[in-house]
Amino acid sequence: MSPKGRDILKSMVGAVEPARPETPSAPPPHRPSGAVKAMNLSLGRLGEEAAAAKALRESLASGDKVLEIDPSAVEMSFIRDRIPVDKDPEFERLKQSIQESGQQVPILVRPDPLKTGHYQAAYGHRRLRAAAEIGVPVKAVVRKLTDEELILAQGQENGPRVDLSFIERALFARRMDEHGFSREMIAQALATDKPETSRLLQVAQTIDPEIILAIGPAPKVGRPRWLAFAEKFRETGGRKKVQAAIAGAAFQTLESNSRFDVIWKALEEKDAPQRVEQMLRTQDGGTLASVSRSGKNFRITVKSAAFSEFLARRLAGLAAEFEEENEGK
Repeated sequence: MSPKGRDILKSMVGAVEPARPETPSAPPPHRPSGAVKAMNLSLGRLGEEAAAAKALRESLASGDKVLEIDPSAVEMSFIRDRIPVDKDPEFERLKQSIQESGQQVPILVRPDPLKTGHYQAAYGHRRLRAAAEIGVPVKAVVRKLTDEELILAQGQENGPRVDLSFIERALFARRMDEHGFSREMIAQALATDKPETSRLLQVAQTIDPEIILAIGPAPKVGRPRWLAFAEKFRETGGRKKVQAAIAGAAFQTLESNSRFDVIWKALEEKDAPQRVEQMLRTQDGGTLASVSRSGKNFRITVKSAAFSEFLARRLAGLAAEFEEENEGK
């Protein structure tokens, strides 16, 4: 944490030990370039530090006790907000920080409504995972929370974070919607307005969750590109193209942003033109229709309005004739 950040936290927490961030101040792997973006990132991280200190101060002031709990007794939230990745440098830095300095900010949990002696995490999932992997108890504040209160706490804790990507927020919104939460509750949990909530849901409800999870959090890909991706996915019926790209041998070796680029290019690829096998013409050379076949697809493109009406009248008879010929086969 920067010296300025420590001063702010000390002034907020008072005699309580400052709630230091669990990730070093080193920039994330995909840090934006430019002085303005760098300043915004610094301010964002300072805001996270202040928010963590404020939450700890409020918990202590309200009489909440920080307990040490076996990580195996704590379940993840019933709605996940993060997309897991194979290699997460920020998580590794978090583990190192906890190993060297201990867990400075407790997680928030509630008693598990179904399992006695167990808990559900509202937020702090990465701290929970880090404690489990290190093999130490996790520090936690225990509160009785309803589902709505848990989701609000989870969303509001993640709201000011600078590293929760657009698609993670979108998938979180979809999962809340599937659990029956209202649009107002989703907007409140995400600290956003209704139009933005609609955009988040539009993307996450258009693109299959399996595809989103295969791509990953894609931190460099913002709202405009995801909206364009969803539109292209819907217009092109690109599910097969995307699934083929994901099944590619090299796809799993790519980092998340590159996976998005690969699938975007797959959606942009044009289908091979259909091979025209036959042209139906009148005796004087006029075109009635073209017949083409592509794989199992057979298409008749009618060029003549009169021939179209003729076919429409004959279709029922052709279907009956087909059934007669294939009866008993």
